Amino acid sequence: MAHHAPRPPSARSALADPVTAAPRPRWYRCTTALAALAAFAVVLTGGATAAHAEPTVAEIERQIDEDWNKLEPIIERHNATRQDLAARRKQADALAAQIGPLEKQVDQAMEKVGALAARAYKGENVSAVNALLGSRSPSEMIGQLELLDQFAQHQQQDVRQVAELRDRLAAKKAPLDEMVVQLSRTEAQLAAKKKQINAEIDRLQKLRLRVYGNGGGGPLRPAPCPAGYPGGPAGTAVKFACAQIGKPYVWGAEGPNSYDCSGLMLAAWAKAGVSLPHNAAQQRRATATVSRGELRPGDLVFYYSDLHHVGMYVGGGWVVHASRAGVPIKMKKVDDGPIHSYGRPG
Repeated sequence: MAHHAPRPPSARSALADPVTAAPRPRWYRCTTALAALAAFAVVLTGGATAAHAEPTVAEIERQIDEDWNKLEPIIERHNATRQDLAARRKQADALAAQIGPLEKQVDQAMEKVGALAARAYKGENVSAVNALLGSRSPSEMIGQLELLDQFAQHQQQDVRQVAELRDRLAAKKAPLDEMVVQLSRTEAQLAAKKKQINAEIDRLQKLRLRVYGNGGGGPLRPAPCPAGYPGGPAGTAVKFACAQIGKPYVWGAEGPNSYDCSGLMLAAWAKAGVSLPHNAAQQRRATATVSRGELRPGDLVFYYSDLHHVGMYVGGGWVVHASRAGVPIKMKKVDDGPIHSYGRPG
């Protein structure tokens, strides 16, 4: 049961009966004063906590933007590593396919050399020498010597062939073994990084939901998208990008139900028959540089000095982009963020 400090008499009762009110001892008055001070301190502390417990929407958005701009480069590096891993896995499979027939050749050659060794052990060479010594004429003896020499040469050639095949196999197998070890290590690192990324996204999502609940942060399509139809492959790409507005951001995704920033660009231009890597920095290297004045719908707009974000210009000063977890694909002003450069696929 909670214990409460004794309540002091009210000022009204003391004034109403000043004669009969018994004087309180000094210790009681001190206890009452301390209790009052403590209660006042609690009120002040609670008021201060309440004032700082709920930051403003602008503060939350600023914090999310700062944290997300630290996280998105990690996601983009993850995408690049994952893409490189797939390519290296194909190399390993191709190398393994080459090694298979070579291993069979080595096995066959080893069997052949083993048969030669068994024949020598059984004394076939000794028999050949005995036959040579028993030749009836010098000419017959010369012929036997030539046959014996050819037999020895064939043995040496077979042994040399086995050694060469064995060395070729070792030369090819060593890098494959090393590659398999590296791939396994990279896959483990990616799995661990994926957990970290998902945990950070969950944290940012909870922070966002404190402010917005399950709603969005504003209109997703505040202007016509695209502002004008450019036709050709760019028209196909930009129409596709605009049609994805409202779909969720999922890191590492390239459609059809969700995307991350570079995944959306990849999918949009794939509709136009143009292949792009799933990484913003690599997309910058894979596209032709254009100036701000040359910008047209379908071009890519790259943000930040480390190129960790990309959107598609749709005309009228707007881009479509997949910004971050918890925020659906939407339009934003092209200058909303530090622009690095512009690129044109195709």
